[in-house]
Amino acid sequence: MSVLEIPELALIALVGVSGSGKSTFARRHFAATQVLSSDTFRAMVADDENDQSASADAFDALHYVAGKRLRAGRLTVVDATNLQEHARAGLVAVAREHDVLPVAVVLDLPEQLCWERTQGRADRTFGRHVITRMQRDLRRSVGRLTREGFRHVFVLRGTDEIDAAEIRLTRLYNDRRELTGPFDIIGDVHGCRAELEALLTKLGWTIDRDDAGRPVDARHPQGRTAVFVGDLVDRGPDSPGVLRLVMGMVRGGTALCVPGNHEQKLLRKLRGRKVTVSHGLAETLEQLAAEPAEFTDDVVRFIDGLVSHYRLDGGALVVAHAGLKAEYQGRASGRVRSFALYGETTGETDEYGLPVRYPWARDYRGAATVVYGHTPTTRPDWVNNTICVDTGCVFGGRLTALRYPSRELVSVPADREYYPPVRPLTAEPGAADGTGPVTDRPDDVLDLRDVTGRRHIDYGYGTTTVPAENAAAALEVMSRFAVDPRWLVWLPPTMSPCSTSTRDGFLEHPAEAFADYRAAGVDRVVCQEKHMGSRAVVLVCRDPLGGPLFGPGGGVVHTRTGRPFFNSAARTEALLARIRAAAEAAGLWQRLATGAGPAGWLLLDCELLPWSAKALGLIREQYASVAAAGRAALPAALDVLDAAAGRGLPVGQLRERLARRAVDVDRYADAYRAYVGDPDAVTLAPFAVLAADGRSYADRDHGWHLECADALVAADPQLFTTTRRRVVDLTDDAAVADATEWWSELTAAGGEGMVVKPYAGLTARSGTGRLLQPGVKCRGREYLRIIYGPGYTEPERLAELRRRSLGRKRSMALREHGLGLAALDLLATGAPLWRRHELVFAVLACESEPVDPRL
Repeated sequence: MSVLEIPELALIALVGVSGSGKSTFARRHFAATQVLSSDTFRAMVADDENDQSASADAFDALHYVAGKRLRAGRLTVVDATNLQEHARAGLVAVAREHDVLPVAVVLDLPEQLCWERTQGRADRTFGRHVITRMQRDLRRSVGRLTREGFRHVFVLRGTDEIDAAEIRLTRLYNDRRELTGPFDIIGDVHGCRAELEALLTKLGWTIDRDDAGRPVDARHPQGRTAVFVGDLVDRGPDSPGVLRLVMGMVRGGTALCVPGNHEQKLLRKLRGRKVTVSHGLAETLEQLAAEPAEFTDDVVRFIDGLVSHYRLDGGALVVAHAGLKAEYQGRASGRVRSFALYGETTGETDEYGLPVRYPWARDYRGAATVVYGHTPTTRPDWVNNTICVDTGCVFGGRLTALRYPSRELVSVPADREYYPPVRPLTAEPGAADGTGPVTDRPDDVLDLRDVTGRRHIDYGYGTTTVPAENAAAALEVMSRFAVDPRWLVWLPPTMSPCSTSTRDGFLEHPAEAFADYRAAGVDRVVCQEKHMGSRAVVLVCRDPLGGPLFGPGGGVVHTRTGRPFFNSAARTEALLARIRAAAEAAGLWQRLATGAGPAGWLLLDCELLPWSAKALGLIREQYASVAAAGRAALPAALDVLDAAAGRGLPVGQLRERLARRAVDVDRYADAYRAYVGDPDAVTLAPFAVLAADGRSYADRDHGWHLECADALVAADPQLFTTTRRRVVDLTDDAAVADATEWWSELTAAGGEGMVVKPYAGLTARSGTGRLLQPGVKCRGREYLRIIYGPGYTEPERLAELRRRSLGRKRSMALREHGLGLAALDLLATGAPLWRRHELVFAVLACESEPVDPRL
């Protein structure tokens, strides 16, 4: 049996004459969706799969579809004769364009058998000479396939070998997604063995030594894996010592290593290639000359076996020497390897004669964290989920490691400057992300093209497509009404109701809210009083003059669509001043302190009360008008019916129905009037501290968030309102019953209802790993009159409303929630304004989707 080991992401070209069984082979070994047949594409463009005059258009369409599949990372098989070099060249070009490996599978059967099979097909009308010519082309092709660019060529001869063949899809060498760490990712060592030993020791590693006392291996007691980003050699005092230790760790399974450009140059030199001996290579060659020849041979084999980059932790982590764009991750081609080794340059040189590197990291939008080195920087900074950990040890800087997934940076200083840098580390603006001198737009400059048109966004917590019309609607709101984009760092997600209740007289009930979360595998929730106000996002700076991240100003208070809450700047600042003072009195600035001191800003999620502070116009125009009309018309109608009944007319049922409507109208008016208060006497009900000074708190549980909220209430009870709550164990029937009774009391007293949330917090996930709804609202029977109308509790009306569909609302809530979490992550890592704004804008664009506004 022949086993064909083929990369799981490849373009496979079946090669064979007509009648060799290519289509049968494809059906046996591949899914129908993976196979692109030239006959099928001829039929698509010409309604006849045998119309050879349509071949050019058919293959043009086939190449287009193949490209789409390969771009999406899907195995693609081309079922065609593929006997002409120009036809195969087109397939190789498509594979190279998408950085996947082209593979040829040749089916070689005797000419006579192919002719007999062809004769058995009614749709094949050509003569024997065609098969003869194809067979001749096949013989010529087999020896050329490798030279043409096919990385793997498999030739199956005879029916027995073809029938016995087995396809085994294999991972690319760079695919180590099964390794989840934890990892210690170490920057460019450049021969600094002593510093490497010091760093490993500081990271908790135990170093093994040979009889001569040289380090030859290292182990971590917690099973961590070291990952070296390359450039182990050159410039430093002991490149052989570094190689000996790293090779031992890789051989022992405690480390991974990707090649750097210095290793590649050393390999070419050791193989006798002509290279320019510069940038520290001379020192490495001199040091290796003192080692046994066997050691140098080991070095050649080690470097030759290094893979351009690694995908780790399920694809969430990518390590490459010079970084890697999202579209190159997990691919294999010369272009990918070149980018991983050298990065990309603008074609210019700076004043030191060094190439200006293209700032790929500033445009990076991939979901994976990318850790790299190559360009030394004085300080590693996060840029769009990428970080450069080369801190110039050999130049007198530091040797740095990133602990993953905790993102902790650990470093040791260089003993001395071993090699003077051509370009001083401090003279490279923008070097923190390995980009060299900044040649792209500044962080705080927005570009209309970032947010307009139809866009597909992969934001780490999921993916979404923003239709062009939704983007246009969001742009209208954002450009005309929203606060300064620098201050607009997060928008709250919409909130879905719980599943519809079937209980008599109820549309929403706690039983369904609890059942929703039980079904998702949640056993502990927090039930929070739902304040009847307006959602308010508060971003407040400790310094009333603001700071460099957001620009001048002490903060903003905005609505869930990004609009300023108050028309008066003075009123906004007065409110911010009280919030700022309360945070000081509550100790929040100190509690959320960073290494640099007290927090400089806070991002709070709140409800601003009363509802009429923002919705007075809505109350007058939409709700009060309904009550006024009902109260004016229904008593008059009842008087008429009473007179009619006095004359003996049978109007009793009609009068009873209108009398119920009059009662419902009174209840309706009472419901909305409960939320009308003095719009000048506002209070805030905070329920989450979303972020502060370079830190997102989305991962904290709701107990922590409400504890912070309570501290603000205690500091200024006239401004802040407590959010009452119950923490409920869903496996405890008594706790569930108590929370249900609490909800009944709240709603009977005129309260809106409650919001049920996973106690674990905003980043809580289900048992399948999917993000959970951040909260579901469970509104009271009387409050829902405001939403659905005075008579919604009539049995026939309630039956109709129970058919409401929640799917679209829930989907939108999850997308907005994930986008918001991603925006908080970017805010915490100091991502450019345009990158954060893209996600906030997408949340607002989601709001343009056609969803029942009553849900």
